[in-house]
Amino acid sequence: MHILLTGGTGLIGQPLVARLLQAGHEVSVVTRDVAGARKKLGEKVRLWSGLEKQRDLNGIDAVINLAGEPIAAKRWSETQKQLLCRSRWQITERLAALISASSSPPAVLISGSATGFYGNTGELVVTEDDPGHDEFTHRLCDTWEKLAMLAASERTRVCLLRTGVVLSRSGGALEKMKLPFKMGVGGPLGSGKQFLPWIHIDDMLNGILWLLEHPTLSGPFNLVAPYAVRNQQFAAALGEAMHRPAIVRTPASAIRLLMGESAVLVLGGQHVLPQRLEASGFRFRWYELDEALADVIDSKR
Repeated sequence: MHILLTGGTGLIGQPLVARLLQAGHEVSVVTRDVAGARKKLGEKVRLWSGLEKQRDLNGIDAVINLAGEPIAAKRWSETQKQLLCRSRWQITERLAALISASSSPPAVLISGSATGFYGNTGELVVTEDDPGHDEFTHRLCDTWEKLAMLAASERTRVCLLRTGVVLSRSGGALEKMKLPFKMGVGGPLGSGKQFLPWIHIDDMLNGILWLLEHPTLSGPFNLVAPYAVRNQQFAAALGEAMHRPAIVRTPASAIRLLMGESAVLVLGGQHVLPQRLEASGFRFRWYELDEALADVIDSKR
């Protein structure tokens, strides 16, 4: 297949490109930094400097849309909120328009979203049927998903990736989580009772490939490990994996002072289950958090 990716140099995109090439697919990546992408992705990948000149996506068999400004990189000022939305909405809307304009459209659009779709759901067990709680992350993801669904037709199915915290050897949210533990001041955040949906990078990649290869699948899928953990459990497991203590609790008030409105990302949470993915026959490799963290963390670093 000829597969077009956005976000191809990111935490998920870069190893996904490698997996697709290994499987014999032809890969094109949309990027604003062609030179930088070439260094990261190698010579086998075609690079597109943008989508502005494209009139359609004829000749593309599948689109995987992973583009978006990191949601926890900065405090949520109104300007930052607009950037978070634009970085997701604009390219998704453009891809949907190009797919709709194609006489021979891609067979599938796999488009990013997040468990933030559900908002802060407390103790509620959440599946893909849950409509979500009305707050910023829900509105961001809800519009993002609706724009992706504009590409859906009898010839193009759309799959939505409601992704949790991705545990990877190459940075991402986990790298920020590790910092206080390296300094010996790691521990639970706030009450520690909030749920933290997570997924190992291997299962994330396998999940995307599963959706790519199964033409009967469409709609939203929770890309999270089957067994949810609370923040205090995550902190204990991370401390164990890093051989560091996990006893210093950071008060919710201090987190709100530091992060402002975006503190909901760590003080809130969702008890999310991958119901539709498992029902489709997908089998996770990484069920246990302790084993997943041990695999991705080099204790010598």
